[in-house]
Amino acid sequence: MRKINLSISGCMGRMGQQLIKSSKKNKNFKLVSLTENRLINKKIAGLKPYKNSIEAFKKSSVIIDFTVPKCTLEILKIASKLKKRVVIGTTGFSKEEENLIKKFSRKIPILKAGNMSLGVNLLMYLTEIASKSLGNTFLSKVYEVHHKHKIDYPSGTALMLGKGIADGKKKNFYNLMGKKYLNKKTFPYTKKINFNSIRKGEVIGEHEVRFSSGKEIIKLNHESFDRALYSEGALTAAIWLMSKKAGLYSMRDLLSFK
Repeated sequence: MRKINLSISGCMGRMGQQLIKSSKKNKNFKLVSLTENRLINKKIAGLKPYKNSIEAFKKSSVIIDFTVPKCTLEILKIASKLKKRVVIGTTGFSKEEENLIKKFSRKIPILKAGNMSLGVNLLMYLTEIASKSLGNTFLSKVYEVHHKHKIDYPSGTALMLGKGIADGKKKNFYNLMGKKYLNKKTFPYTKKINFNSIRKGEVIGEHEVRFSSGKEIIKLNHESFDRALYSEGALTAAIWLMSKKAGLYSMRDLLSFK
C-alpha cells in the first residue's frame, strides 16, 4: 500500500504531539509537514514547522487538525483550494462556524468529530437510543471532566452527547441546550439539557449522560486512560477518508452505526 502523505496542524499542542508519535508508529503514513500558529525555530520529528499556508500543505494527502476554531477555518480555506482532505478534532465551534465547515465540505472530504474514540462514539449512539426509548418522561443532563489546561467548556464530546439526546427525541439540539456550568459539585435536571464541566489535574477525559424520571436514574459513561486512543482514532479516520468524495462525515459514518 502506498503511504498517505500526512500533515499535522497544531504540532506543539498535546494532541499534535500525540499524533506525531502515533503516525510514526503507523506504517500507513508518511509525515510530510507540521504547522503551528507561531514561529518554531527547531525541527520537530525531523521537520521544520510551518505556519498554515499553501506551501505547508501542498504535498499532503490529508491534514489532521486539533487546534482552535479560527485556525481550523484557516486550514479549511487553504485545503479547499488545494483539494486536500481534512480530519477535524477541534472543538468549540459556534453555530456560524459549523455552517462554514458545511460549506467547505461541498468542495472537499471532511471528517469532523468532537471525539475520535470508538468507545465515545458508541456511547453517543447508546445515548440516542436511550433518549428515544425513555421519551419525555425522563429529564437528562451531561457531566464531563478534563484536565486543567482545557479551555473550552462544555467539551466537544459533551456537546456530541447532548446532540445525541436531542436526536433521540427528534428535536433541535440548540433549542434543547440548557445552562453550561463550570466546576459545580451539583447541577440540576431541567426540561432542557444542562452541562457541568470539571477542570482539574491531568484527567484525559470522563463523560457521563444521566436520565432521571424522579424515581430512577440511568447513567451511561465513558472514561479515557490514554490520549493515544484519540490520535489512533484520527489516523483511522484519515485512512477511511481517503476513499471518500466531498462531504461532511463523522465517526458514526466510519463505524457504520445505523
